[in-house]
Amino acid sequence: MGSGAVAVRPRAESKLPRAEAADLLGGASLLRRKIRTRLDIHEVLERGIPSSAFNFLLSRVKVLAPADVRQAVGLSMRTVQRRNQTPQKPLSPEQSGRAWKFAEVLAKATDVLGNQEAAEEWLNSPAIGLDQRRPLELLSTAVGAEMVERLLGRIEFGVYT
Repeated sequence: MGSGAVAVRPRAESKLPRAEAADLLGGASLLRRKIRTRLDIHEVLERGIPSSAFNFLLSRVKVLAPADVRQAVGLSMRTVQRRNQTPQKPLSPEQSGRAWKFAEVLAKATDVLGNQEAAEEWLNSPAIGLDQRRPLELLSTAVGAEMVERLLGRIEFGVYT
């Protein structure tokens, strides 16, 4: 490299799956597949994650109310009860995608904020960068989840608003 040239290291992290998200859903044993690539995630979500993986996620949440997590993922209490009767029956691809995104955002927030309790508190608190909306409220749509992820990226790099 000549003088004046700047080496830019690409952020590989954004292209790799978050192992922590898979762990929050019970890992390979509950997802029935080891997650190595984004394509692995796609295939797991396309066939639907087992409801037992969603229940595992609920059991790993420490601060948030289960009802808030169900709402963020778009699952009613009745749907969860029906799924619990057949724990290996998969969620729909749409429900699976929202459950994965919740796990992914929780894993990212845990990484940025230092621990899962702080991450859950942050998800449940109004955020200036989201016009005083709770990040948790925005996870029910792809656009909202993207906004939350962008805010986490800004927080990670010291830009809080």
